[in-house]
Amino acid sequence: MVLDLLLIALAITLDPLPVMAFVLVVASPRGAWKGLVFILSWLACLVAVIAIVLGLTGGHPPPPKSPPSTAALAAKLLVGVSLILYGEYRRRRHSAGRARADESAAEPERQPTVWTSAGLAVLLQPWGMVAAAATTVVAADLSHFSTWLALFGFCLLATASLLATELYVVLAPRSATARLLALRTWMRDHQEQAIVLGCLVVGFWLTGKSIYQLTG
Repeated sequence: MVLDLLLIALAITLDPLPVMAFVLVVASPRGAWKGLVFILSWLACLVAVIAIVLGLTGGHPPPPKSPPSTAALAAKLLVGVSLILYGEYRRRRHSAGRARADESAAEPERQPTVWTSAGLAVLLQPWGMVAAAATTVVAADLSHFSTWLALFGFCLLATASLLATELYVVLAPRSATARLLALRTWMRDHQEQAIVLGCLVVGFWLTGKSIYQLTG
């Protein structure tokens, strides 16, 4: 479970779309405050999903080969296959020269407010990856302290890119805006490759592991 969560968290934190929107948020007036609201809303989504799953399982993983355990593995397999298909779809579209700036409709064209910053964090959450994390958290056993560390590490790593950007804005406000906007331009030019790679890596990992556990 720990390796799965860390891999998913890494894919979430490297997703370019939320980071690109976050750069616009922190580059606006009172950007540090709005960025903090964005991060808190982002974390709230992750914590809520984890809490819902743990509430359903009671903090104890279902016994191996039991119907709930099999259902969780089937759900993980479905998520993995979906990520592979989505990654392949993005790859083919990009290769055919039909890639579009999908984030343009979601990112704010005007100066974001505090409330829109919070809403963007929810809207731009990579829900496919979050669903993959949810199917993994089913195996969490809260009776072990290491499980709490793994869940905390997942939330921290999944938010690491946003936290690093926020700290940069707070510690170096004068130079942060120009450099972050330049970084955003670079990320926009490479976003398709990052999305495809993240979806395929996580998708193949979850699919392969789910099939192995279902047939083992």
